[in-house]
Amino acid sequence: MASTSLPVALSSSRARNSAVEGTVELSTVRKCYGDFVAVDDLSLSMQPGKIYGLLGPNGAGKTSTLRMIIGIIVPDSGQITVFGEPLKRGHKDRFGYLPEERGLYKKMKVLEHLLFLAQLKGLSGSEALKRAGSWCERFELSAWTDKKVEELSKGMQQKVQFIGAILHDPELIVMDEPFSGLDPASTVVLKDVLLELAKRGKTILLSTHGMDQAEKLCHSICLINHGRAVLEGDLSQIKAGYGLCNVQIKYDGDARFLQESRLVQSFNDYGNYVEVRLAPGADTQELLRLASADARLSKFEVMEPSLEEIFIAAVSKPNA
Repeated sequence: MASTSLPVALSSSRARNSAVEGTVELSTVRKCYGDFVAVDDLSLSMQPGKIYGLLGPNGAGKTSTLRMIIGIIVPDSGQITVFGEPLKRGHKDRFGYLPEERGLYKKMKVLEHLLFLAQLKGLSGSEALKRAGSWCERFELSAWTDKKVEELSKGMQQKVQFIGAILHDPELIVMDEPFSGLDPASTVVLKDVLLELAKRGKTILLSTHGMDQAEKLCHSICLINHGRAVLEGDLSQIKAGYGLCNVQIKYDGDARFLQESRLVQSFNDYGNYVEVRLAPGADTQELLRLASADARLSKFEVMEPSLEEIFIAAVSKPNA
């Protein structure tokens, strides 16, 4: 599907301001619900023009963190700074928020709903109509604008909710599971839009269970478990710290080489290929010789670990 330019142009002066003020900082932020500690002294930093991934298992504290950043709930302690100053009510019109749960009025028509959301954020009726029309065209919703929200599929509702979150051209965009319910074509459109928004200087915070999407999109990540940061920082640097310790192999024939514990720590067989986790100190050339002795290889590629593997390794640590 061809990509088009974003419907709403960002003025050069606003882009400069966003670049200066767009950083989000959390410093030892803590949030409890009764005796349960949801977020435990969490610190992280987000830069403008970047997509930041907030990752972790269910119940890790991701949603509570998102809600504190945009002021829906307040931390018990610690500090949140946005746009270069402590979080305050006046910042909210500069935020765009897509929650994981649906937040749409089911009986409202799509276009009416988008105009309503845009005008809540201060847009005039005419400007809201112009922007809504452009975004609906981008997401192939133009034929559905006169339909009630409840008549739309889950994926279409997700697209409406996303448009509603960005229609007012926010500087900080917070997305909780934005790809939920989307078909592959719509996923590509949303991915392209997020990348374009980042190029325009937006600060984008993305929380998702989709490690594959996060790995492709995010410049930096914070992996949290039990409310605490397990890994935080530039994704490429985090991956480099794990080294080139994986090998992807396509083969026909005997797979005895996979049982060589000196070389193979573990492996995942996907049918068409196998991903091998090298044992500490293993020589890839020795594995190549051993594999090719018993099987016909069509691919042997040494790779850095995937974000999914890093995720599993990090949350599996005893104190994680």
